[in-house]
Order: sequence, then C-alpha cells, then structure tokens
Amino acid sequence: MKIEKQPFGILPDGIEVQIFTLSNNHISVKITNYGAIITEIEMPDQKGNVENIVCGFKKLDTYLSSEYLGSYPYFGAIIGRFGNRIAKGNLVIDGKTYQMAINNGPNHLHGGKIGFDRRLFEAETFQKENEIGLKLTYNSPDGEENYPGNLKVICIYTLNDKNELGIEYHAETDKTTVVNLTNHSYFNLTGGKEDIMNHELYLNATQMTEMVEQIPTGKIVDVLGTPFDFTTPKKINHAIDKMPMGYDDNYVLGNETGELKFIGWLKENISGRKVEVYTTQPGMQVYTGYWNPELMIEGEKKFGRFSGIALETQHYPDSVNQPGFPTTLLHPGEKYNEKTVYKFVTE
Repeated sequence: MKIEKQPFGILPDGIEVQIFTLSNNHISVKITNYGAIITEIEMPDQKGNVENIVCGFKKLDTYLSSEYLGSYPYFGAIIGRFGNRIAKGNLVIDGKTYQMAINNGPNHLHGGKIGFDRRLFEAETFQKENEIGLKLTYNSPDGEENYPGNLKVICIYTLNDKNELGIEYHAETDKTTVVNLTNHSYFNLTGGKEDIMNHELYLNATQMTEMVEQIPTGKIVDVLGTPFDFTTPKKINHAIDKMPMGYDDNYVLGNETGELKFIGWLKENISGRKVEVYTTQPGMQVYTGYWNPELMIEGEKKFGRFSGIALETQHYPDSVNQPGFPTTLLHPGEKYNEKTVYKFVTE
C-alpha cells in the first residue's frame, strides 16, 4: 500500500491545492484537500478492467468552473456543517434564532452558499501496518454561514488491505452548534459507460422519514411493499413508472447505538462490481442524481441525469426542527464522532 501526493491546481487566491492517491494492490482512491473531495475510485471489474466508479474530475479548474457550480451536484465532497436540508433556513439553538442561507428552493442545503465542500483543508498523511490514511482538518470560524461556534473538523480517510475505504468524522465546538457531516460521492459501477438505473440496491432499512417537498413531516413510515422498499435487492429503476425522478429520500437505519453496522450494498451485474456500506449514522439519503448536470469535459459530454447514485450516511434532514429525531446538537466539551465504510468487492 502506498500514498502519493501531487499538485492539483491553484485557487483564485493563489493557494496551491494537493491531490493524494491512496492505493493497495486492488483499488486506488484519489482525494483532494479542496472540499476533502474524492475525485476518483478505481477498481477492477470481473475481467480485470480497471475503471473509475465515482463522478469526479481530473482538474481542479473543473470543480471551480461556473458551468459546474451553476447546477452544483457536490461530486465527492465532504458536506457540512449541516448535510441535507434545514427547512426555510430556520435554526434555533438555546432559544436564539439563526437565519441560514436559502440556497435550495425555500430551504438551506448542505451548509450554505459556501460549505465545507468548497473549503481548503490542511492535509497530513499516515501509514500503519494494514492501512494508509489521509487526515484532513478544517477550522470553521464562529459565524461562518451564520452557524454559531468555532468548529474544529477532522475528516480521516483510510484504505486497508481488505479494500475498505473508511471515512471518519470528528468535530468539537466552543459554542453550542449543529453538526451533520457526510460524503457526497456518486457511484457508477459501470465506470460511467451507462447510467445507474440497472444497478441493484439492497438496504437493510424498513423505514424512512416521511417527506413533503423534501422536508420531513416528523413521521417515520414503513417502506415495505412501496416503491421505496429495497429490503430485497431491486434494480434502481424497478418502479420508474411511479418514480420518474428516481430517489432523493432518507432511510432510517435503526442504528441508535452508534455501532458500525452493515446497512446495504450497491451492485452492477455485468461488471461484477459491488460496494458494501457500513456506518455508525442513524440515516442514509439515497439520491439517484436526477438533477446531475451534463457537462462538456475536454470536448466530451459527461454525466447528466442518473449518472451516479449518492449513498449519503447522515443524521436525518431538518433534524434541528424535529425534536423526535436523533439530535444533531453539539455542545462545548462534547465530541462528534461518526464513521462510514465503503467496501469494494468484485464478484
């Protein structure tokens, strides 16, 4: 196993951005310290053909381009301070109301206009006997995107000899705030040759948060026998007649203990590629990329509708306004610790 570091580009303020490649004998993962973005995950299919299985770009300039940011899908980025939506941008902490940026219809999404996905992290690599890793640190100042408290965020990516990509999230604050961190990688196990509608999905989840216009009502509802039921493996397009825009929904994982738990897998049968998902988080947003933009990259059209599926392990959307949901409040002296593992298998 090895780690390599290379320049990735220059930000408008002149600061150089790095890209790190974590690799073992089977897969390689590229991560940049801009947005802590996973730009590539290369893995073989059952015939040994190695391809990139996530949506991403080879140049920093593409991530900074107005074309990409104009219909921004957050490819591969760490999302924070608060992943998913806060209804009407209304955040109340200890009786004080904070009005957050409205950047997704009438709601606040993914930490605001400039979330962690567009911040530069400090990077430090490390190597252990059976794993290699990248520690990324960002200090979010009090009042950034109107969130209270100085928040120190550490994201640790690890790759081991079992083909497991671990993502650990740690945070501490000096003032009560809210934290909900996730990674927004979009998987496409065909290597981008086709869309993801023929992928198979299995979820160990019998419930979801009831949503109205992408905001939870507060009710937890059963999925069994509905188009949202993936408790037996189904193709993503199995209910396309009822779900023409695909999925953008939060599944309840029944993981109140915070233990690392197997929650499901994504598979593409022709390539034999499979991604297993494990997490300590209580929920997972499944988003099938209906709004993913089609982009012209070096003269070639790429991405577009259903070009990837995001499996965003997280706390529930709008938790801050739903006292019955697992809390996303973080107080001084407390530590926020969550972990997700994606295990890559070729069958």
